Amino acid sequence: MSSPDPKDELEGSEQPFVTHLVELRDRLIRAVVAVGVAFAILAIWPGPSALYDLLAAPLVANLPQGTTLIATNVISPFLVPLKITLMAAFMLALPFVLYQVWAFVAPGLYSHEKRLVVPLVVSSTLLFLLGVAFSYFFVFGQVFKAIQSVAPKSITAAPDIEAYLGFVLNMFIAFGLAFEVPVAVVVLVRMGVFSVEQLKAWRGYFIVIAAIASAVVTPPDIISMVALLLPMIILYELGILAAGVFVRHTKAPDEAAGERPGSGS
Repeated sequence: MSSPDPKDELEGSEQPFVTHLVELRDRLIRAVVAVGVAFAILAIWPGPSALYDLLAAPLVANLPQGTTLIATNVISPFLVPLKITLMAAFMLALPFVLYQVWAFVAPGLYSHEKRLVVPLVVSSTLLFLLGVAFSYFFVFGQVFKAIQSVAPKSITAAPDIEAYLGFVLNMFIAFGLAFEVPVAVVVLVRMGVFSVEQLKAWRGYFIVIAAIASAVVTPPDIISMVALLLPMIILYELGILAAGVFVRHTKAPDEAAGERPGSGS
C-alpha cells in the first residue's frame, strides 16, 4: 500500500486556514467600520469640541474663576478633540467589536467553554467602563479639588490640553484595568493556577501589591491612590466569591463526572 502524498495532505488543510483568514479580515473590517460610524455620529453630535469640554469639565470646575486650559501646540486645538472623539467612538462601538471577536472564536469552542467566555466578555466590558466612569465622576473632582486647595496663591494653574489628555487616558486605563480584578481572579481559578482557598490565604499579599501598583500608576497624591486601592480590594473579594460559583457552572462534562459526591471544587 502506497503512502499518502504529503502534498495532498497539505492541500486538504489549506482551504480551512484561508477561510479563517478571510473571516478574520471580514470581522476586523466590520469592527473598524463600527468605530468609524460611531466616530461620524459623535463628530456630528455633540461634536469634538463639546466632547473635549465634557472631558475637561472636572478640571475646569476646580480652576480659579476665569482660568481656562491652554494649547502650546499650534494644531492641538484641532487634533486633541479629534483624539477624544476617536476614544469615545471606540468605547461606544466596543460591544459590537467584542461581538465580532466572539463570533470569530465561538465556532471553535465547546459548549462549556462558551458558558465561560460569554459572561467573561460581558463582565470585563462592563467593569472596564465602570472603572472609567468611577475615575471621571468621582476621582477627578476630588483630586483636582485637593490640588487646588494646596497650590500656592502666587501660581495660576493653566494646564495644557495635550497634557490633560495624557493624564485622563492614563487614569482611564489604570482604573479600567483595576476594575478587571474579579475577571482575573475567576480566570486564574478556572485555569487551575490558584485555588479559591489560596487566594483567600493570600489577601494580605494582594493588598500590598495593590497598594504598590496604586502608588505607581496614579498621581502622587493620597486621594487617587486610596480611590484606586479600595475598589481593588473590594473587587478582589467579589472575585473570590464569584470564582467558586462560576467555576462550578463552567466545568467540562468529564470534569463534572469525575468529581466524587461531596467533593468541593
